[in-house]
Amino acid sequence: MGLFDQLKSILAKAPAPSSQTPLPQPGLSTGEQHVDRRVRERHDARPGTSALIVDDSPTIVAALRKMLNSAGYVTLEALTAEDGIEIARDLTPDIIFLDIVLPGMNGFAALRTLRRDPLTRDIPVIMISGNEQATEQFFGTRIGADDFMKKPFSRLEVFARIERLLDADMVPRRVSTGAAEAARDAGAQA
Repeated sequence: MGLFDQLKSILAKAPAPSSQTPLPQPGLSTGEQHVDRRVRERHDARPGTSALIVDDSPTIVAALRKMLNSAGYVTLEALTAEDGIEIARDLTPDIIFLDIVLPGMNGFAALRTLRRDPLTRDIPVIMISGNEQATEQFFGTRIGADDFMKKPFSRLEVFARIERLLDADMVPRRVSTGAAEAARDAGAQA
């Protein structure tokens, strides 16, 4: 029996994958796995939701802009933390995607500034970074991040992160401090 025949024999014995089987999604932990986006019900933010993207990479900004615009979001953009804070104060976006590593002020300092300002403290913030360290997530959560997303990210992940922050009116809202602390405590006990 030749190599090709052996391979054919092995493949013939393997069960065909079901289209209804949940597929693992890169970048999401086991508890956050989702079924294929075409199968599961998707909950989108209301049309016209504004998202501020703060990242020094034009490629990341362009990718997020394209994803969000295609879903009806209005996007605002900044390449530095200082510009992002100014835009957030002036235009009060519904949600902010904030990179951690930025020129000048970093994302953690920017997040602290946003949380101390009465005009911006209630805007949900999703931190993004190319380096997914547990310490970054912990520190970001401690100073007020609502979620954390690792680069590179998929469209599915971006909208799953937003969906977790939607309220009954389909508007992104901050995770309540009490709920965030309870979830953190439950995770520590597990």
